[in-house]
Amino acid sequence: MRTGQDLLPDTSELLRLDNQVCFALYSASLAMTKLYKPLLEAIGLTYPQYLVMLVLWEGDRLTVSELGERLTLDSGTLTPLLKRLEAAGLLARLRDAEDERRVRIVLTEAGRALRAEAEKIPACVLQSTQCTLPELQALTGQLSALRERLAPRRSSSG
Repeated sequence: MRTGQDLLPDTSELLRLDNQVCFALYSASLAMTKLYKPLLEAIGLTYPQYLVMLVLWEGDRLTVSELGERLTLDSGTLTPLLKRLEAAGLLARLRDAEDERRVRIVLTEAGRALRAEAEKIPACVLQSTQCTLPELQALTGQLSALRERLAPRRSSSG
């Protein structure tokens, strides 16, 4: 019976840069970020700010912790992003009326209006990748599944 080890190529092949999934993901991420940069500059956002806005366009009034969980960012990374977006007039950070320890993120009119400008970005990305929409959707699904498999398992006893 063959095991997983039997299916692996020899060690010299395993350590080739072009055979590393981490390098493929890293270099594709760099290329994707480079593609987005001018598109986002045109609407006044950085890539991390765009990710925040994408979540808020799906539905605002999230708490900072909910937003951080959705983006897999800790509050130390998220708070400066939110402060810059607030200074730009795109959102407001408000204390939760029911629990003042929580801060809720609310889009302003300008933040909601920016969505219309951002709507052209996915089509530009699709065209630049030279992929079909189903191909990109399949790739997104595969990467999401990989992310889930790599995520630390939550203890059921906690």
